[in-house]
Amino acid sequence: MVTRIMLRRFAEVLLGRGSTPETTAAPDRVALATCVVLLEAALVDDDFTDDERRHILGVLRARFDLTDAEAAELMHDALTARDGSSDLWHFTRAVNDAFPPEEKIRILEEVWRIFYSDGSLTGHEDHLAHKLRDLLNLNQKQLIDAKLRVLEEVRGSSGEG
Repeated sequence: MVTRIMLRRFAEVLLGRGSTPETTAAPDRVALATCVVLLEAALVDDDFTDDERRHILGVLRARFDLTDAEAAELMHDALTARDGSSDLWHFTRAVNDAFPPEEKIRILEEVWRIFYSDGSLTGHEDHLAHKLRDLLNLNQKQLIDAKLRVLEEVRGSSGEG
C-alpha cells in the first residue's frame, strides 16, 4: 500500500533531501515518478482540467492497483514533488530504471491522451512530448507511433473517420 510518508520520503530522495533511494519502496518510487510525468503533461498548458485529473487518477488506479483514496493521495504528493523540483530528469530516471521501452511507450501514450483530451495540441504540449521522448530514452518513431495510436483512438471515439 502506498503511504503518504513513503511517497514524501521518495520525493525527498529524488530532490536530494533524503538519505538513500532505499528508504522508499520501488513501486512507490515508480508510481510517484509516473504520476509526476503525467501531471507535467496536464499542467504544461496551464489548464489542469477535471477530465485530465480524472484520466490521471484512472491511470494510477489501473497501473498501480490503487484505491480512489490512494490515487488521490499519490496525485497530491506528486504535485508537491513536482513543485519542489527544477526538472523532470529525476522522475524520468526512476521510470527508466523501472520499465522496459514498451512500458515507457505506454506512459507516453497516456501523455498523448492527456494532450488530446481537450481536442487540440498546443506547441508547449508538443515540445514536452519531444522532451519526454529524450528523457525516457525513446526514439522519434516510438514517439510518432504512440501519437498516431492515440489520435486513432480519439478519432474513433469521437465518431470521426
